Amino acid sequence: MKRQALPYEPVCAIFRRYLHTEKLKFTPERAMMLDLVLRREGLFHPEQLVDDLKKLDRRVSRATIYRTLAHLQDAGILKQVFFDNKQSYYEVIAGRQAYDYLICVATGRVVEFSSDKLRKLRDEICREHGFDPISHQFHVFGLSPEGKAAAEKDGSESGSSGVEGGAAMPMTSPFAPSGSGGGRSISTGRRKSPR
Repeated sequence: MKRQALPYEPVCAIFRRYLHTEKLKFTPERAMMLDLVLRREGLFHPEQLVDDLKKLDRRVSRATIYRTLAHLQDAGILKQVFFDNKQSYYEVIAGRQAYDYLICVATGRVVEFSSDKLRKLRDEICREHGFDPISHQFHVFGLSPEGKAAAEKDGSESGSSGVEGGAAMPMTSPFAPSGSGGGRSISTGRRKSPR
């Protein structure tokens, strides 16, 4: 059962208490993983932790890394974020501001943003249905300026724009372009080329 971390609780105490309730030990490997995770800003994927551990000359199995990530998620310290069915990412949420995401369907570019308007809307919708909001995930799939440019370039090379009377869009995308607004751009380490 997942629990929400209270903002005043030190994260290490949250994790230790979770492990104790699950009758698990706070091992040196779990402590090291917690430290690495808390040093991360924004999104990360498990393979980045594998690389970090190698750089520190620490040997921790991938199975231990994935199990520890699951424990950190269940303890309310991390959330798992899916943008597609190929890769999951994680983000520290305990004691940090939550972000929402704009995802370019052509390039894979991800922009983190935070919106008070969105949180107020979430709270209003929850009140209407008798819910107490704990967290949310908001993902907008669209076409970034770079994705539009790549689609237009590919469309002009093939002699077709892909959209009647307009800019080319990836034919596999059912999503309309949206403005990117402000926010942090994140490299997810994957690229998709428009078709």
